[in-house]
Amino acid sequence: MNDPIGDMLTRIRNGQMRGKASVETPASKLRGWVLDVLADEGYIRGYEKKDGKDGHPAFSIELKYYEGTPVIQEVKRVSKPGRRVYMAVNDLPSVRQGLGVSIVSTPKGVMSDANARAANVGGEVLCTVF
Repeated sequence: MNDPIGDMLTRIRNGQMRGKASVETPASKLRGWVLDVLADEGYIRGYEKKDGKDGHPAFSIELKYYEGTPVIQEVKRVSKPGRRVYMAVNDLPSVRQGLGVSIVSTPKGVMSDANARAANVGGEVLCTVF
């Protein structure tokens, strides 16, 4: 697998389109940090680490719905393995006039665009969520 973050986002998107309560994805530190941001911003209920079907560690992600519709309406991968996208703190994108969130990998850790602006750091824009 070349793009583990893209794979996790696709699993979340597909699970919500099917109305699943939870989805499972292989565990890694970067995926955990991205899930921390999604949980802090209120896009997922939470996640827990457990052993997957093949014996390797995995995350079970609890999806969130509001009145039967998924909370995540759109998730888009920005920085891909073939084309990395880095932005300074002043250039960080505002998703849907501030209603969405960009997840940024900075020298101070993975954080939302609002937290990156508050910490005055830029970095690699991993994805946008609305």
